[in-house]
Amino acid sequence: MGLFDTFSISASGMTSERLRLDLISNNIANMNTASRPNDPNGMVYRRKVPLFAEQLRQTLQVNGLEPKGAGVKVQAIVEDVAPPRIVNDPSHPLADEQGNVAYPNINVVNEMVDMITASRTYEANVTALNAAKSMALKALEISRG
Repeated sequence: MGLFDTFSISASGMTSERLRLDLISNNIANMNTASRPNDPNGMVYRRKVPLFAEQLRQTLQVNGLEPKGAGVKVQAIVEDVAPPRIVNDPSHPLADEQGNVAYPNINVVNEMVDMITASRTYEANVTALNAAKSMALKALEISRG
């Protein structure tokens, strides 16, 4: 693996985790948005989660082509299929005939755990990038003599 491959792999990881953090913050911001239960015109917000996929590239080996890791990419952003949280609040303007209001099924504790995981993964990618940069600078110093 070349030095610039390390840079691109770390960069792809940081970009993916930044998007994951953006989605988590969006989920937390929308956790109290209300809608009418079973209203096709005003669907309740659904939690969004990124779906990561490994980027592979073909490399020539003695035995033929072999896949080699080239980072990560966001393959899709999927919505959680969990049913909405139904709260009985007859005084709410969006309440249905039974007095129920639909809220997104978002658990702030799960979102915070995901946020900590994403930020630690981002930090790990930054550390790997800095280590590769240090190695490149040290190689330049050695070559100067």
